[in-house]
Amino acid sequence: MGAGTSLRIEHQGGDRFAIDVRGHRVVVDQPEAAGGHDEGPTPTELFVASLAACVGFFAERFLRRHDLPVEGLAVEARFDFANERPARVEWIELDVRLPAAIPESRRVALERVIEHCTVHESIRTEPEVLTRVVEPAAAASVA
Repeated sequence: MGAGTSLRIEHQGGDRFAIDVRGHRVVVDQPEAAGGHDEGPTPTELFVASLAACVGFFAERFLRRHDLPVEGLAVEARFDFANERPARVEWIELDVRLPAAIPESRRVALERVIEHCTVHESIRTEPEVLTRVVEPAAAASVA
């Protein structure tokens, strides 16, 4: 695989991990009821949030491009888990809350645009995911 964009996730204790990307840090954790300390969203909540944020970004760009209001634009997301294996999100609902009414022709075009945001397309067209377990250099040389 190519170089691409890089980020680092590092264990911070308990169920908490820090995500470092381009100088920004986001903490993920588990709710207290699930054994965590609830110091951040869960990875699954962050997954859904990334989709909602991507949809919001595409909506904002569309509205600006057509000189429509963006102040107050919001995306509300709901999701639930599947009851069977594999563990996964079964459904996601996104409501894009526009700050003002827009012409019907623009609404239809906006719906098409947000349905094709980058995160949406990454879910629909499965990315190749390569997972490797990398041992410390000292441990690898001992074996």
